[in-house]
Amino acid sequence: MDLFKGLRMNLLKMLPFTTALLVAQAGTPSAAPILNPNFNPSPQVQSVSVPLYRVTVVQGSAKAINYRNLKHSTEIDLLGTVLVSNASGEAKMESENGGIEIKAKVKNLPPASSFGGEFLTYVLWGISPEGSATNLGEVILKHGKGKVKVMEKLQSFGLIVTAEPYFAVTQPSDVVVLENAIRKGSKEQFEFIDAKYELLKRGQYTLNLETTAPMVMDEKTPFDVYQARNAVRIARASGATIYAPEAFGKAENYLAQAETKEGGDKARIMSAREAIQRAEDARLISVQKQGVERLAMERKAAQEKLDESKRQTAMAAAAEDAALLKARQTENENAGLRAKNEGLQSRNEDLKTNNEGLRTRLMEQLNAVLQTRATARGLIVNMSGVLFQNGKATLLPAAREKLSKIAGILSTHKGLKIEADGFTDSNGGEAFNQHLSEQRAKNTMDYLVSQGVAPASVTFKGFGEGNPIATNETAAGRQENRRVELVVSGEGITGTKTAEL
Repeated sequence: MDLFKGLRMNLLKMLPFTTALLVAQAGTPSAAPILNPNFNPSPQVQSVSVPLYRVTVVQGSAKAINYRNLKHSTEIDLLGTVLVSNASGEAKMESENGGIEIKAKVKNLPPASSFGGEFLTYVLWGISPEGSATNLGEVILKHGKGKVKVMEKLQSFGLIVTAEPYFAVTQPSDVVVLENAIRKGSKEQFEFIDAKYELLKRGQYTLNLETTAPMVMDEKTPFDVYQARNAVRIARASGATIYAPEAFGKAENYLAQAETKEGGDKARIMSAREAIQRAEDARLISVQKQGVERLAMERKAAQEKLDESKRQTAMAAAAEDAALLKARQTENENAGLRAKNEGLQSRNEDLKTNNEGLRTRLMEQLNAVLQTRATARGLIVNMSGVLFQNGKATLLPAAREKLSKIAGILSTHKGLKIEADGFTDSNGGEAFNQHLSEQRAKNTMDYLVSQGVAPASVTFKGFGEGNPIATNETAAGRQENRRVELVVSGEGITGTKTAEL
């Protein structure tokens, strides 16, 4: 039961919480070069395209132990995580010159390359309670075993071991293989502190590398030379040739010295370790500069979006002002007509007993705008002429102007009923003309309603090409047949059959 619980706790601690950071490509994605780690281009032929480089950051957690009250040496365990459950180790902690001396030993660790071609070695990290990670030193394996002796200046920290591409990395990867734990039966009274820290996601070093297969090593080449090769190719893939050419150039020079056998293995190792440090510096500079470029591009895009939004807002405000001005003008015109019709309405009220007089007065008002005739059905207002485009139902400006005045007249008379009847000429098919006449009548009705006529008092009908009032053989006749007739009826309007005027 305790074993299962321990494994489950380790699994939960290893689950990363994703907090992604994307360093955007400064060039075209399709143009991003895929760099071959075995190909070292000369400055004359090197591409100037900025390689795509992403850094994905995840978050881990560890138990930091407070050694502030440590008066003598003590030992803690290093337990394998779910990645390498059979790995183990121990660390002897001793207070020394204001810091903590750490002597750590590990065993049963597989080659770091087993976690991916980018990894070559292991690194011991100190994790502060605030989540800051310090590279304490490299753990070099021999037959799965390794040891390291280092100093940690902090009094409270956690220990982890991670697989890394080279010893000089500045941020741990997410391949955490060992974590500190209090030894069972320990008599020390330790204080535990939760510490969350950032990890570089596995594979982030090799996005631009052609292959991530583990390096083939031989016993004649110092292990540090392989790390230097790895560090230089990773820095190149990160865009260091463009963003940090000086630091990267020095890394390449030191690597070239490490590749020669002159001076023996000791000189090669010194040059290799210097190359690793310079390559890591170049990579960090490259990542930082690309991050600055990304933020600049994001700010520029945000500003352009804001400017466009302001422009659209200004255009919308101008259009709204124009619409309001037009509405006021129309309202003023209708107000004038309504004022005039109110005077006429007061006169019509005195003529309620005289239906013919009322009908005559209304007909005079309508006839002043459009040709109107009296029939048994009521007063018929004829809208003919150039009021509709040929084959279309859209009211032309002249038609809207006349209808606006008609609406002003009709809206002042209560109890009226208006029927909009649509007609067409004989051009086109019968079904088409029927639909067109209905649409013209409906558009006329809708416009009257929009100008103040009560919706319940208006209806519409379409009669197609039937009932022409002129010959369809001439253009002038067809123009007259393309019309809408407003049949105005109601109390005081419809009466005995009267001869048409």
